[in-house]
Amino acid sequence: MTVQAALIEGTKRLAEAGIEGGARDARLLMAHVLGVAPSRLTLVMPDAIPEGDRAAFEAAIGRRVRREPVSHILGYREFYGWRFKVSGDVLDPRPETEILIAEALSRPFSSVLDLGTGSGAILLTLLAEQVLAKGLGTDLSEAALNVARANAEGLELATRAGFQQADWWDGIEGRFELIVSNPPYIALDEMPSLAPELAHEPRMALTDEADGLSAYRAIAKGARTHLAPRGRLIVEIGPTQGAAVSDLFLAEGLKGVRVIADLDGRDRVVRAQAPNPHPRNAAK
Repeated sequence: MTVQAALIEGTKRLAEAGIEGGARDARLLMAHVLGVAPSRLTLVMPDAIPEGDRAAFEAAIGRRVRREPVSHILGYREFYGWRFKVSGDVLDPRPETEILIAEALSRPFSSVLDLGTGSGAILLTLLAEQVLAKGLGTDLSEAALNVARANAEGLELATRAGFQQADWWDGIEGRFELIVSNPPYIALDEMPSLAPELAHEPRMALTDEADGLSAYRAIAKGARTHLAPRGRLIVEIGPTQGAAVSDLFLAEGLKGVRVIADLDGRDRVVRAQAPNPHPRNAAK
């Protein structure tokens, strides 16, 4: 059997399973099995596929049919131009989170705290882009922190990135110029309507088992204690949470609160800032 014939067969299985974008997924999985770049897959289409590679491809297709995310099958996800190891222990980095990254990088910073770091994708991307900065990533899950540490090593950022097991602010010391988070924001009653692929991600990274705002209440309450003067707080939100999260931040005395939309026009990020301790000098 040729590579092309195997690919056609795999694509058909994904289509029959009702998977949107099955042709793209099949190409990515085939390229991964063969060890070639997806852009060069066309060049090997006429070649006979080795039996071992065919079996590995069929196994990968089977996993995708069971709605396992492609990134979990590949073992990595590309995010903001960097490659991150992912597994079922962490939330899969998503393109819309790059809105948070862009906002964070709009001003320089030397220290950053990432609450609920998961794979470390947010923290490590910020450190990779801001080469003089240092940061701390926290998570309640030790398994997630192990993934984040591996990513820090892989990106050669381990000397600038620290990791700590923590439940939001518990045990966190010091102040940071930038605090970021992509917390669990899906309400409990929204969970049954999620895509099947999300069943392969840690539930605690998706939902607070309540109204979807529990994490923001906790983050808002401790933010001013841990933000440097005029330090920024930037969080990802669900598309209906902009007003509620803004109100939480304003109630804690944060300033400059603004909701930022993603490329589809949906509310995606809320940013805020610690007050200026010397307001008379604000214009200088």
